[in-house]
Amino acid sequence: MGFSEVPCNEFVEVLGSKAPVPGGGGASALVGAVGMALGNMVGSLTVGKKKYADVEAEMYELKAKSDQLQKDLLRLIERDAEVFEPLSKAYGMPRETEADKAEKARVMEIVLKDACSVPMEIMEKCCEAIDLLVEFGAKGSALAISDAGVGAACCKAALKGASLNVYINTKSMANKEYAKQLNAKCDGMLEKYTKIADEVFESVLARLK
Repeated sequence: MGFSEVPCNEFVEVLGSKAPVPGGGGASALVGAVGMALGNMVGSLTVGKKKYADVEAEMYELKAKSDQLQKDLLRLIERDAEVFEPLSKAYGMPRETEADKAEKARVMEIVLKDACSVPMEIMEKCCEAIDLLVEFGAKGSALAISDAGVGAACCKAALKGASLNVYINTKSMANKEYAKQLNAKCDGMLEKYTKIADEVFESVLARLK
């Protein structure tokens, strides 16, 4: 059974232990999935209501996209654990001879790229989720508007959390140009989508207070 399928209490217990996985990446993926599900909940509470008949077709489209993103983010909990194991082994490789050092450097570049790929994908999925939450927040049932705000807060946290798992790995890369490209992509997503998530949250807050 994968980490996305264990009971919540078990996931949290393992997360708080000294076990190498799940870690910040897997936790970010889970929080992103929860955030998207909250948006999906807004859609579920909107469809079928006469008051929102004019947006029902759009809500169904948003919900279909949300369903897929939830699945994608849950899958990334498992993928994050899968790519971390080779990285943790590579850090423990011997460095006694020049040949050892060269081999460790070669392996490290491969596993660091793999280890970055998953949190990068988590970030991309969170950006997509935030875009959907904009729509849920603006057009969904007023009775469920708080859930859109909570969803935006969760997806923002997941986005920022996943970024740290990129930055910690790019910092160790020997290929500084490639690391710089990844960092720039992260920077761009953070700059754009934390603001959008904040706008959704603040819009919801203003409507509730």
